[in-house]
Amino acid sequence: MIPLAERYRGRLPLTETTPIVTLGEGSTPLVAAARLGESSGCELWLKLESLNPTGSFKDRGMTVALSKALEEGAEAVVCASTGNTAASAAAYAARAGLPCLILQPAGAVALGKVAQARALGARILAVRGSFDDALGAARQLAARGTHVLVNSLNPYRLEGQKTAAFELLEELGGPPGVLALPYGGGGNTCAYARGFREAGEGVPRIVAGEAAQRAETLATAIRIPEPFHRAEAEAAVAESGGAVVPLGDREILAAWRELARREGVFCEPASAAGLAAVLREPPAGERVVCVVTGHGLKDPEAVERHAEAPVEIDADPDAIAEAA
Repeated sequence: MIPLAERYRGRLPLTETTPIVTLGEGSTPLVAAARLGESSGCELWLKLESLNPTGSFKDRGMTVALSKALEEGAEAVVCASTGNTAASAAAYAARAGLPCLILQPAGAVALGKVAQARALGARILAVRGSFDDALGAARQLAARGTHVLVNSLNPYRLEGQKTAAFELLEELGGPPGVLALPYGGGGNTCAYARGFREAGEGVPRIVAGEAAQRAETLATAIRIPEPFHRAEAEAAVAESGGAVVPLGDREILAAWRELARREGVFCEPASAAGLAAVLREPPAGERVVCVVTGHGLKDPEAVERHAEAPVEIDADPDAIAEAA
């Protein structure tokens, strides 16, 4: 597989001498969701960004951000994160041979993501406060010149993430009618819009599913009270003729279960927010791509809380048949 930085080098801020820091990201599957599409009356596709190397879409931007950090002589990187950015930054920093510092809001990050960052050797500090507090501290530290910030405020991050739009155009032969995705910080929404524009194609109607209660939602990946990219993201949504759809946790969980049980796609709850927004008012007859942003193993606690528990029985065929 050709890393996305090599595949799209001419469309990225890379030079011939930029050292590419890669784990084989990009080229993620686009799969038809026939059963959900039939029941909702549209042609439904799933872009499985959850199958990037660290299990989320963040890897698309991180390969470019770390490649440029290495080229520009960085000595360390820092990020604030609700989990997926942390796992991705830790992995690509390790690949680049750079120390990685992660600031996470205390008690607000799913176990699977913390485990990834810990295993990858990042220094993790739990900040007393919200994601916004952690991000503010990370920005102040980066301003001192000791660390390079690799949150989506880093312009190289969105440059890498826009490549998902290029892939969709190649796979579908043109833009879909509707692009649905979760809306946390808003960076991914901006990146897709940028990619479609740069490819000279129209931006599909963007449906962005956000948590109605941003600061408290169980969908930890989009638990971001004040999206940094709000203005640009919501402008892109409006210009596309789309909508930002506030979702209750019950709607997000219902879509999460539907993806798993009807299509065999196990994602973290936040990753089902795009589908949840589409299912609220299905666009009949249209081609819809739902971006699945993070793998289900990112948030094993969600399974413990919201999926059926195993049943313990004797190793007896009659007991098994009765319980099945």
